[in-house]
Amino acid sequence: MCLASTPAWAGGSRVLILGDSLSAAYNIPIEDSWPRLLARQLADRGVDIINASISGETTGGGRSRLPALLQRHRPDILILELGGNDGLRGQPFARTRDNLAAMIKQARDTGARVLLIGVRLPPNLGPAYNRRFQKIYEDLATATGVAYLPHFLEGIAASDPGLMQSDGIHPTARAQSKLAARVRKALEPLLDGD
Repeated sequence: MCLASTPAWAGGSRVLILGDSLSAAYNIPIEDSWPRLLARQLADRGVDIINASISGETTGGGRSRLPALLQRHRPDILILELGGNDGLRGQPFARTRDNLAAMIKQARDTGARVLLIGVRLPPNLGPAYNRRFQKIYEDLATATGVAYLPHFLEGIAASDPGLMQSDGIHPTARAQSKLAARVRKALEPLLDGD
């Protein structure tokens, strides 16, 4: 697990990241990961970033861990970046959707706002499978009204070989600043209370 935090100033927001290897610094130095970069960028605003991401995590694992994380950290905002491992393992779409919906509800029940990060799967799984999988996130974002970042790896995956590790799934350290900027842009309205 990649639990990391920066001290919050009085009145600052507490942000919990619940993700998989894309958020857990897979095969890169943790200091170079997008959650750490984001924490450094927002430190002067008193934002406390808690990264509870685990490589290999599924939506089922996240759903079972989230209640204790919410109780322990009492975040103002939950960044939810899960589902890729569900799709790679061929888990039923309905199960992934139900788990994501349950985590959104769990967070909201504590008063936390949610930023849902859309996950896309490798193209070798086929366009039909990928469209159905992406629809889970689009439908959930529409139905729940949560903040939504649909294209997390757009412009990174399949654009510049130096931005992706040799497995074609995980971004390199070089790509992390782009991911941090993308998440920050989606997060700003939640930090501003919009």
